[in-house]
Amino acid sequence: MIKNKQDIRIETVENQGNIEGSISKDIILTPAEMLERASMFNIITLPSGSRIKEHPHIEDAEIYYILEGEAEVTDNDTTAIMRAGDVMFTGNGASHSIANHSGKDVRFLACILK
Repeated sequence: MIKNKQDIRIETVENQGNIEGSISKDIILTPAEMLERASMFNIITLPSGSRIKEHPHIEDAEIYYILEGEAEVTDNDTTAIMRAGDVMFTGNGASHSIANHSGKDVRFLACILK
């Protein structure tokens, strides 16, 4: 399968579920396109002042790979600053969050594996 950029759906989500503020999701591949082996493969744009609140990954795992910007993340009890090229893996019952306290957008690849 080849998917061109113009075929990628973009959604905006505001103050819903774990999202505080707003995010934009470039839905690169849908679960069906990934043969249901993953439930998410998106590029997320997290504007300044927005965050995805702490949440656990019990039956799945999530990878964040920072493409641009600077984000504050938590991985269980550890808080760190992540920048372009940094990666975080959360699974096996662990929890995580990501927040943008900078003045610029943060863009990251987010993938949830089953």
